[in-house]
Amino acid sequence: MHPQRLSTIRTLLLAGAALILGAPTAHAIETLAKQAILIDYQTGQVLFEKNADDRMTPSSMSKMATVYLAFTRMKEGRLSLEDTFPVSEKAWRKQGSKMFVPLNGRVKAEDLLRGIIVQSGNDACIVLAEGLSGSEDAFARELTDLAHGLGMKGTNLVNANGWPDPNHYSTARDLSTLAMATIKNFPEYYPYYSEKNFVYNGIKQGNRDPLLYKDTGADGLKTGHTDEGGYGLTASAVRNGRRLVMVVNGLSSMNERGREGEKLMDYGFREFNNYQLFAANSTVGEAPVWLGTEAKVPLVLKSDVTMTMPIKSRKDMVVKTIYDSPIQAPIVEGTRIGTLRIEVPERPVTELPLVAGKSVEKLGMVSRLGAALRHIVWGENG
Repeated sequence: MHPQRLSTIRTLLLAGAALILGAPTAHAIETLAKQAILIDYQTGQVLFEKNADDRMTPSSMSKMATVYLAFTRMKEGRLSLEDTFPVSEKAWRKQGSKMFVPLNGRVKAEDLLRGIIVQSGNDACIVLAEGLSGSEDAFARELTDLAHGLGMKGTNLVNANGWPDPNHYSTARDLSTLAMATIKNFPEYYPYYSEKNFVYNGIKQGNRDPLLYKDTGADGLKTGHTDEGGYGLTASAVRNGRRLVMVVNGLSSMNERGREGEKLMDYGFREFNNYQLFAANSTVGEAPVWLGTEAKVPLVLKSDVTMTMPIKSRKDMVVKTIYDSPIQAPIVEGTRIGTLRIEVPERPVTELPLVAGKSVEKLGMVSRLGAALRHIVWGENG
């Protein structure tokens, strides 16, 4: 075994784009929310979390799943915004927040979606569920399958609107997963979430998302409230091209929901930033070669690397290339020959594979003998 070679590069800032780092961070800020999570959308880095995997009542925030399923049907060509659905007595009688759909009438899919997103209409959810799946129970089973397919393993949904039920639950982390999938997969429909009001049946109702009315960069997603779950908010905001996604739940009032949501968003944008370190196929160093036709081989990073880190920690970031030196020829281009190690204070260490940037053939017999002799006499690597 050749001795291990460590080469340190401090704070190299090259062009780059996306490395997903999902490890949680220590609590650097307090919140009154019982459950909370704050995530950088580009990198997936968790900036803050509190009881993010605890089972909780998602209330109307679970309506994001109902909307997601409708968006999926539209993308598949199985649903049009102009399609209409009949209003059953069950939907018409549903209490709580309402869109006020007319009994025995028909409602366009686009109006139902806006009624769900903007007005948080429980009745609209039932109309859509019955229209798409035949019954709300069948639709709810599809919702749970959808959630599990997205990786939301802590979620089980038994209705389309978040009506309280012991078997209707989710987690803050799962709701953030759903929010990020919505933003990523449906950019053409996501703007519905930023609408501040919607008029239907002569009734104008405003979006309950408090961040939409503040200078926060917010553009969605969904509020929720039940006695069991308290006041909750799943939100996303963009500032200077950087997007954060947040979930808070278990708050005691609408005002508290607005204050805590705004405070966490401000914290994420103020205390953290994204730093582009390497572009895909960047050469980050060279390693000496033993008995090869080339003296050195490039160390190449195949993936783009963008890291989210506390602004205060950037100056202390250390990047190392790690490999066994010298590397024995022959070497095939693209073969892993080392590791890039990124160390940031108060963050998990990140390790990424380094591959050979080109092939290096092995020397012939005579050349190998000469190289071995030079190594014995002069200590050369060959």
